[in-house]
Amino acid sequence: MKILVLNCGSSSVKYKLIDTATGDVMAEGGVEKIGLPDGFLKYKSKDGSKKILELGQTDHQGSIKAVLNLLTDGVEGCIKSFDEIDAVGHRVVHGGEKFNKSVLITDEVKDMIRQCYDIAPLHNPANMTGIEAIEALMPGTPQVGVFDTAFHQTMPAKSFMYPLPYKYYTEDGVRRYGFHGTSHRYVSGRVCEILGVKPEDVKIVTCHVGNGGSITAVEGGKSVDTSMGLTPTEGLMMGTRVGDVDPGAITFLMTKHNLSAADLQRIINKESGMLGISGVSSDMREVEAAIKEGNERAALGQEMYEQRILKYIGAYAAEMGGLDVIVFTGGVGENQASLRWNVCEKLGFIGVEVDKDLNAKTRGTETVISTPESRVKVVVVPTDEELMIALDTRDIVSAL
Repeated sequence: MKILVLNCGSSSVKYKLIDTATGDVMAEGGVEKIGLPDGFLKYKSKDGSKKILELGQTDHQGSIKAVLNLLTDGVEGCIKSFDEIDAVGHRVVHGGEKFNKSVLITDEVKDMIRQCYDIAPLHNPANMTGIEAIEALMPGTPQVGVFDTAFHQTMPAKSFMYPLPYKYYTEDGVRRYGFHGTSHRYVSGRVCEILGVKPEDVKIVTCHVGNGGSITAVEGGKSVDTSMGLTPTEGLMMGTRVGDVDPGAITFLMTKHNLSAADLQRIINKESGMLGISGVSSDMREVEAAIKEGNERAALGQEMYEQRILKYIGAYAAEMGGLDVIVFTGGVGENQASLRWNVCEKLGFIGVEVDKDLNAKTRGTETVISTPESRVKVVVVPTDEELMIALDTRDIVSAL
């Protein structure tokens, strides 16, 4: 079955066409700067090179049409017609409490996605544009929604509730939902396959660490706690997001500097995290380069970034009453050996022992980087959210 996977943002569309029979990625790329005069489609050509197709100013439907036209192009394409696409799987960021698994897109499902607009105003409307674009361009093609929040719906109330007045939960849905769920679900399952263990027998902490980052406690194959909250700003220090911060500090700054809610949204989402501390960049590669040049703020940012990962791993090990496996994934988790080493060397007290040489040469490959003697296995597992979306879509559509 050929599945088109779409991840629609406010000004971008990422795509992959996956043959689920083989797991092969037939095509991939993305449209950027949607709505601007210099919009473009960047894609991987058949020879593996990266190419750019200028689109000019276009909307989401025009962007997705450009993707479909490229897929069927006589030179660059990999299929002859849209009819070869059996179904479309969409990444949908927020499902609230309405979805605990992937679902076939129906009018009722679309209504429920819209009901989450107020708690995901930057993401869900963009995700919906992708769904509606496919309806217009490929009417009758089955579509499936795969929700970032779904995997975390197994969390107990003690983990997802905030100690605010209870009415804000019952009336407004204010609680921890968690994100990156598709990634956490994929790597927690995949690591069990790598280690030859049953998910129900192990306690795992999955560290999805990139420009955005979250950590999840997985016990018996289910999410029991996670670091992101009502929105993706809670938890770890990230590239530009603030992560955990005293709410009193926010109200103090709001009053002192006469900041609006929009001002605060910009500060905590776009100007904080590694960028805010280092003053250099949100990109860890550029921060590492600055550290080598003696930049003290960059070094402080790196130390803060690592400390928060360490704190969550320790907290979740305590919460689960033990720990069997730590997984590193995401752009930073998969590729930054120094971060993995700095975090893991402080976890010797719970039996973590990493092979320093093996860790140093591991970048973006499935590798057990702990020593044979380590009581806690440490594994690098590259995430594959698109494959997870494609497989969910295949399974749902096959059952129709």
